[in-house]
Amino acid sequence: MLSTIAAAALPILIAMLLLGGVAKLFMAGSDAEPGGLGRLGPAVLAPPRFRKAAMIGCALGELGLIGVLLLLPDHAVARWMPVAFFTVATYVLWDLRRRRPDVGCGCFGEVSAAPIGMRSIGRAAVLAGAAVIVAVESPGLAALSSWSWMTTAWLAGGVTLLLLLSTEIEETTSRLRHRAPCEQRAIPAKRALSRLQSSTAWRSHAPVLMSDEPADTWRELCWRFFVFPAQDGADVVFAVYLSGRRPAVKSAIVNADGQPITPLRESMRVSA
Repeated sequence: MLSTIAAAALPILIAMLLLGGVAKLFMAGSDAEPGGLGRLGPAVLAPPRFRKAAMIGCALGELGLIGVLLLLPDHAVARWMPVAFFTVATYVLWDLRRRRPDVGCGCFGEVSAAPIGMRSIGRAAVLAGAAVIVAVESPGLAALSSWSWMTTAWLAGGVTLLLLLSTEIEETTSRLRHRAPCEQRAIPAKRALSRLQSSTAWRSHAPVLMSDEPADTWRELCWRFFVFPAQDGADVVFAVYLSGRRPAVKSAIVNADGQPITPLRESMRVSA
């Protein structure tokens, strides 16, 4: 059974690495906007002048792992390299979600611009688990010669699971509909306000708000910010992500001097 799962997991890992590597190379080559890579992992982890190189390096690493999976299945060290890659990727996504909740994972270039959420982290963890099975069984190219209907069933199940965990499907569909990235779409502030007022963040802060109408609002890229006066002279600042069916909503409480009393935090499950 484990060998069948490994045979099904191998093409999935290869496809994900290929798509991710090519998308990152394309993103690095078409980054015309200064600082554009600074909104996507893994480039956001590098200093600004090294972000393009970091994106290219990650892409080449992913493409190189394809050769490892196909050509070095029996090598004692090489076959565990994909496991290390996806395990580190899972941790990096979790850490970025905590430290930089505004950035996207960049897993597939600019279509992975939505804020990192549990779906993105879960996908990386699933791929890490699949890589472990492949490393243990080491199917290599021999998997193609022993393909069966059971392998096809496992392959279909794995693809379905990854599709459910991939918010890039929603982002791609949205881009095909609107023909422009989120940052360039004209999205009414009232729509963002409606999303805010139906969120958990709004319900948790509503008792301390002095008004249902924002005192100030502005937009930065794919985020809409709202400021509401609160009790004791404080303000509650909400940030609403403008893309996705279940957009991220974050909140922070600041005092009269603009200093945060509570840091900007996620207060609604992110759809990424």
